[in-house]
Amino acid sequence: MALIVQKYGGTSVGNPERIMNVARRLLETQREGNSVVAVVSAMSGVTDSLIKLAREVSSNPSKPTEREMDVLLSTGEQTTMALTAMAIQSLGGKAVSLTGAQAGIVTNGVHTKAKISNVTPDQIKKHLDDGAIVIVAGFQGETSEGAITTLGRGGSDLTAIALASAVEADACQIFTDVDGVYTCDPRIVPTAQKIEAISYDEMLEMASSGSKVMQSRSVEFAKKFGVTFEVRSSFNNKPGTTVKEESEGMEQVVVRGVSVERNQAKVTVTQVPDKPGCAARLFTALADAHVMIDVIVQNVSAAGSTDISFTMNRDELEKIGDLVDRVAAEIGAGKVSKRDGIAKLSVVGIGMRTHSGVAAKLFEALAKGGINIQMISTSEIKIAVILDEEKIADAAKLAHTAFGLDAA
Repeated sequence: MALIVQKYGGTSVGNPERIMNVARRLLETQREGNSVVAVVSAMSGVTDSLIKLAREVSSNPSKPTEREMDVLLSTGEQTTMALTAMAIQSLGGKAVSLTGAQAGIVTNGVHTKAKISNVTPDQIKKHLDDGAIVIVAGFQGETSEGAITTLGRGGSDLTAIALASAVEADACQIFTDVDGVYTCDPRIVPTAQKIEAISYDEMLEMASSGSKVMQSRSVEFAKKFGVTFEVRSSFNNKPGTTVKEESEGMEQVVVRGVSVERNQAKVTVTQVPDKPGCAARLFTALADAHVMIDVIVQNVSAAGSTDISFTMNRDELEKIGDLVDRVAAEIGAGKVSKRDGIAKLSVVGIGMRTHSGVAAKLFEALAKGGINIQMISTSEIKIAVILDEEKIADAAKLAHTAFGLDAA
């Protein structure tokens, strides 16, 4: 008998009809001779509705209310877990629902974006031994002091991966509204094709570069604990994409996929004195303001000064305010420019480690399309470029074709 962990996202449980569909899937999986643990998200739209309610009673939530936000937001998944268990019971099955705390998920005390400290799945194992399908509320846990915490957006993926590791599951399946991981978002590149298997590192790079299929923290956890998982659709029975440890032959594919991240912004600080400590002053101030920085580029020093440019999500611009201007003045730098309307294009593949000419091919493809590159960032298995947002769809299509990723 195999032990299978399945996770169902908000779209998959978006209404009573879809919850019944999930219940039938879970029962079918159990009747094939498996023990089943299901992790469920809040029904689509519920979390946003709860956030809206919170803002109506607390227009400017301060730090102390984060505890109550966690208590509030955790109810979305708890609603789904109870309804799913009821649906299974109505179909003649045996099911029990558990909150994250009841499932043994212990977290640190960072409200709204907690990290899992450990998992003690005693109750899960007890109910499985009793023949029940166990439905666990995703996205949440509890501190050792008993406070409810949430894991951040996409946290149900993390719940599923962590539970699969803790119960030593034979399979972990992430059910969503797409058939798997594609070489690019099919809404941007219609010729994109589904990837059969992808390495943890490639999935991490794609997740951090704009792919919305998986939360990057979940992939990191899966890699750390060696949890192989499959991303597949809850609306059909087609095989999905397997995310696993790098295997022999994977490097033969030079580029696995193309990711797009819109809504980016760029800040440039000119004439930064070329001496130790100036960059540290700037980025320490940004870190203290909890601004998440992505790409950083510093020009070659000329005449004793240099220019530093960096990007972030457009929403992060609000946190900056006049912070960068103040720090620039303190360190004796020149003008500060801020602009949005840019986007990031990334090409990802572990084959880049052993193949040359990837950057040249990307730059040539973009040049032929008349697309200007503003910034470049590279890692061992990724090349990312910053472009005008209005050009990003064309750029994605050009890169996708250049690396032979279009469906036949």
